[in-house]
Amino acid sequence: MNILFVMYDQLRFDYLSCAGHPHLQTPNFDRVARMGVRFTNAFVQSPICGASRMSFYTGRYTSSHGAQWNGFPLRVGEHTLGDHLRREGMECVLIGKTHMKADLEGMERLGIDQTDIIGVRQSECGFDAWVRDDGLWAEGPDGFYDEKRSPYNEYLKAKGYPSENPWAHFANAGIGTQGDMASGWMFTNADRPANIREEDSETPWLTREAIKYVDQAQDGWCAHLSYIKPHWPYIVPAPYHGMYGPDHVVPALRHEDERINPHPVYEAYINGKVARAFQQESVRNKVIPAYMGLVKQCDDQLGVLLDHLESTGKLQNTMIVLTSDHGDYLGDHWMGEKELFHQQSVKIPLIIYDPRSEAEPTRGTTCDALVESIDLAPTFVDFAGGKMPDHILEGRALTPWLHGQSPDWRTFAISEYDYSGTSHCQALGLEPRDARLFMVFDGRYKLIHAEGGFRPMLFDLETDPAEFHDLAKTDLHAEAVEKLYDDLAQWGRRMAQRVTISDEQIKAGRGASGRKGILPFLIDGSEVPEELTAGYRGPARKNYLKD
Repeated sequence: MNILFVMYDQLRFDYLSCAGHPHLQTPNFDRVARMGVRFTNAFVQSPICGASRMSFYTGRYTSSHGAQWNGFPLRVGEHTLGDHLRREGMECVLIGKTHMKADLEGMERLGIDQTDIIGVRQSECGFDAWVRDDGLWAEGPDGFYDEKRSPYNEYLKAKGYPSENPWAHFANAGIGTQGDMASGWMFTNADRPANIREEDSETPWLTREAIKYVDQAQDGWCAHLSYIKPHWPYIVPAPYHGMYGPDHVVPALRHEDERINPHPVYEAYINGKVARAFQQESVRNKVIPAYMGLVKQCDDQLGVLLDHLESTGKLQNTMIVLTSDHGDYLGDHWMGEKELFHQQSVKIPLIIYDPRSEAEPTRGTTCDALVESIDLAPTFVDFAGGKMPDHILEGRALTPWLHGQSPDWRTFAISEYDYSGTSHCQALGLEPRDARLFMVFDGRYKLIHAEGGFRPMLFDLETDPAEFHDLAKTDLHAEAVEKLYDDLAQWGRRMAQRVTISDEQIKAGRGASGRKGILPFLIDGSEVPEELTAGYRGPARKNYLKD
């Protein structure tokens, strides 16, 4: 059995035709949905790239693994998918992005050589990298944003693109009216075609790398195919740049009530640079068609990959997972980007095809259970035939849902966000340790707790599915707030850091010291079986108490 774990960067849950988008047709996402189960209430553990991905890869909440924002290192020794799956004899490889930063200080402290296999896996989030490319090869006065070598840039240079950074100068730039470079960093250029042959753009390139890996691999692999798109820069090659226009832009989901007495954290965000840009319809009318074109290209390349798996006979023994690391506001709620906890940001697409016969009853169905991104790691371990290390993995295997069962399940979902590295933290005058948000959602009410002495936010998605009205502006819903704070407190009391010994090992070890002669607190020895005291009874070896 194999696992193809496909992640798209910043793909909204509702920008798929199977999820009801009125204009964007994604027949290949729909194809996998017909083959498997589409989960309609799936949430990331943090609405930011790095922290979210580290939760996918560790199966742990962000406050458990600690890498809570982009560029925060994942501490050395943290268990990852690669550790769990290799234990079951399954290869675990990376094709694309992880956004992981290695704990180089920790590796140096422990004497781990970055060049040997252990050091390389520690640096690659536990994966064996077929090709790693985190996809943001920006370059400014102080050098490159990402100092590593870009395999994609090297590919473009080999194809003859005349630049030391063709990612910036061709793949993510168009041509202006005067023949000048029209960078994708500027929203005004989003409607231009990227100055690159479509087959050389990022998404087809990475698809071909995935096919190369699959064709040479022996069965028994987990391949994490991690695309950079439809993440910004919002620019796409022809013909995708012209497939959609302003007429296909869904009206922004926002309400004036949101800006009346807003929560201070939300106010800081809607007054920020990104939000102010997306509050302009001229920006949305250029960016969203480009975003849709990027999604459409992703769908077409998914079709290429599915057709190849089918023609080579691998589709019948490969689990396929399609998901995203977070969403994109695209102007909804007066916001751009991601980072807060409205559905557009924290809710993700999740479609799983399980090739086993046990999954036949659920093919083409949806599941509305509260699912978290940390559930994928246990699902993969279960698929590989492994025993669940539930003292390490904090999620739950989705296998019962895939096989038509109705297990006893979680009653609330959690997401966390550490915004200490942002300008919003500075604007609010917070210390980094106080710039933290927690979401708890029970399927109806969504509570957001903000550290730093702020009031909470509360939304009732049953009466207000668009999340326009923050009910915590008054005390009228104190009962719902109290109940969700109880849920948050229950989650906060979880056993998260005892990862070196399991419950089973603890139970098996009870009384073991007695069988090795440790017998304290006995009155006369009759309290324990005679065999335990046998070594301490009988004639004295010699009497040193005599004169």
